[in-house]
Amino acid sequence: MKNVYIMTVASLFLGLTPLAAQQTTGNIVEYFGKERVERVDEGIILHSFKQGYFVPVTAPSGYLFTTSDGLGWEIATGKFKAPSGNDLTTTNYGRTREAVQWTPIEADSTGKFANRALRRAYVFTEYNADKPHIALLESSGNTRTFINGMPHEGDHYDFAYTLIPFRMQKGNNEFIFTPGRFGRVAAKLIIPSKPVMLTKRDMTLPDIINGEGEKWGAIRIVNAQEKALSGLKIQCKLENGETATLTTDDVMPMMVRKVKFRIPAATTAKTGATNATVILQDRSGKEIDRAEIVLQQKDASVIHERTFISDVDGSVQYYSVNPSTTQGDNQALFLSVHGASVEARNQARAYAPKDWGHIIAPTNRRPFGFNWEEWGRIDAMEVLAEAEKVFKTDPAHTYLTGHSMGGHGTWFLGVTYPDRFAAIAPCASYPDIARYSRPNADAANVGEKHFTTICQAANAGRVLDLKRNFLQSGIYILHGDSDNVVPIQQVRQMREVLGTFHPDFCYYEYPGGSHWYSNESVDWKPIFDYFRWHKVPAAGEVKQLEFHTASPAISAKDYWVTINQQDTAYAFSSVSFKQTDNGISGTTSNVASLTFDLPALKLPAAASITIDNETMQADGTKPAVLKKVSGKWALVDEVSVTEKYPSRYGGFKQAFDNYVVFVYATGGNKEENNWYQNKARFDAETFLYRGNGSIDVIADKDFIPSAYADRNVVLYGNAANNKAWNKLLKNAPVQVLKGEIRMGDKVMKGNNLGTYFVYPRPDSRTASVGVVAGTGIEGMKATYPNDYISGITGFPDLLIFNVDILKEGIHGVEVSGFFGNDWSVENGCFITE
Repeated sequence: MKNVYIMTVASLFLGLTPLAAQQTTGNIVEYFGKERVERVDEGIILHSFKQGYFVPVTAPSGYLFTTSDGLGWEIATGKFKAPSGNDLTTTNYGRTREAVQWTPIEADSTGKFANRALRRAYVFTEYNADKPHIALLESSGNTRTFINGMPHEGDHYDFAYTLIPFRMQKGNNEFIFTPGRFGRVAAKLIIPSKPVMLTKRDMTLPDIINGEGEKWGAIRIVNAQEKALSGLKIQCKLENGETATLTTDDVMPMMVRKVKFRIPAATTAKTGATNATVILQDRSGKEIDRAEIVLQQKDASVIHERTFISDVDGSVQYYSVNPSTTQGDNQALFLSVHGASVEARNQARAYAPKDWGHIIAPTNRRPFGFNWEEWGRIDAMEVLAEAEKVFKTDPAHTYLTGHSMGGHGTWFLGVTYPDRFAAIAPCASYPDIARYSRPNADAANVGEKHFTTICQAANAGRVLDLKRNFLQSGIYILHGDSDNVVPIQQVRQMREVLGTFHPDFCYYEYPGGSHWYSNESVDWKPIFDYFRWHKVPAAGEVKQLEFHTASPAISAKDYWVTINQQDTAYAFSSVSFKQTDNGISGTTSNVASLTFDLPALKLPAAASITIDNETMQADGTKPAVLKKVSGKWALVDEVSVTEKYPSRYGGFKQAFDNYVVFVYATGGNKEENNWYQNKARFDAETFLYRGNGSIDVIADKDFIPSAYADRNVVLYGNAANNKAWNKLLKNAPVQVLKGEIRMGDKVMKGNNLGTYFVYPRPDSRTASVGVVAGTGIEGMKATYPNDYISGITGFPDLLIFNVDILKEGIHGVEVSGFFGNDWSVENGCFITE
């Protein structure tokens, strides 16, 4: 299955270091003729895969719960057998162990394996190498890739972003590509031109704004060597000589990381293209590589792009601005969230400029990203905060709109943060992505006991269950009545739902309108006229308040009330209160602790609080913190940060926030160490691809708590092999050891157990620790799927499962649930076998 000519070229490379390969590249081109060596920017193509096999996916799948992978199970249990021309049958595959056949497939004239069946099939191919060597795998159309049994990120949106450094072993090398969206997969092997280099694939660049200072940019570094990079500098030099230099992020071994750099301010005002050189230097200032880029220089008065540093991971993110035609502060802000496959820059340009406010378009971290949930939600709110700071807008005149997936984002963000937007306008929208996109995807899981916990962990995305939060904003619904992408029934349902309780919404079906019929699909004048009529009231003006949330981790505050804790984590909670002459009165549901901002209400010093028919006196000059004690409400001095509270509430996904750092084990055997290092790398690759992320990934021996103070940490490995475990989790009620997991008094034995859980970081008031660990080789490999890096799936505080989760889906889960508000097992809510 190898090309004979290409293998001849490879034989000159294999066994050389990448640097040596670079030094001989010119001779190879000269020897074979330039037309016979195909290049990419990062090196020379060693091999393009033309032949392979595919086999259908038979493991169960879902939407809220997606952790199943039949071939992953075979790899984890050592049962995988590569197909060959002599044997195309695999008998251990899938939940039912039914025999299935691999089918040979050849790449088409464009170099792609293309077949509609590939939307639900794995593709296998292989390459035989004469000698070990470091190479880059470029793939597209697949969701994930196994390279010699190790998982890596794919390129399922066909962005052509993926470059995976790996050590090619002597002899046969196996590649498995998991199903993608389009039924087409392409892959090639590349000999890197340098061991360390820049690649211009997928840069994040701002515009240079005349009269403003330095900006943030981001570019990928390819580290095609088996040692980490630290102390690297990036210098950016504009064509007129302006220079900015920054010591940038470290890069783990065999990794492509998108790192930050500074773009200098231009000393001469102009408009149009500006050439720049990005120079990668070692710590001494010696040049390693350079890239020529083109930036746009603009006035702040025209549509432009801006960048900022995200608190999630310290990465550079961008947003687009369609500025107001009127200068000055205290103008309106229109947050516009885009649809699937659309960039923020396109979204902003779909509008004519307004004379009374700025149109701000975040990008969900990617054109698809997280469906405006999870880290997409965070991106939207980070951009809102950044734009408010830059443009000094009036918080009372903040509005939200979006199209298609952005219409869903409008419903979701609007219902999640009801006190932030005066009015919202979903266009071509659907309210709930799980119930719209694949409404029956989880049908096989319904009724399974652990699925209850999964659904609970995903409750924040159930827009209709939180619908009464919409009472706090005006709503304008726009939809084409001939939309063949998002059926009109989606918003007709919302019209009916809102009609039962909402006094202030408008609904318009555009006659003959398709999904996108013109810029009026979003830039609809009546929407902005409607916006003008609405404002966000000051907290003291809100005389009656009704607030619903699925979790304080996602949404805790509404005007003058904050829900700190729930009786049942991630179940729906609500409060309903009104101001009285000398205080407030109301009721709660599924609330264990809350805070009232009494000063915002300008109450008398002796304020009365009536809650669930209990009355108490409070000091109206300071916030009142209430907590249930033995079933009765009591005033307490403060929110306890040693317990669950909004800034550290749990849900496993919440570990992937707060400038998170990944720490992998090095204290196990060779197989364990290699796996955990690669698993951390794989998660970082996925966060880069899906979320434009840039995560610090370090070895446990390099983790010094004070050097990463108050940052979230995700540990890869268990108490026996991760040297950082005792620094962070020595007293945790869940301990993962060799051959067993201890959960309070419960001991679960076996080498095939894996777990994900989140727990407070003991040396911080705000940071959390996430854990990805197994009890043995099979349990370790059972943690391979990283479906937690998704905007839709549900992950509670704790999941314990066996390796059969990959084959049997939710049937492989053994424990699921949430710690108590005191982070204990005893006071938690868990489902066990």
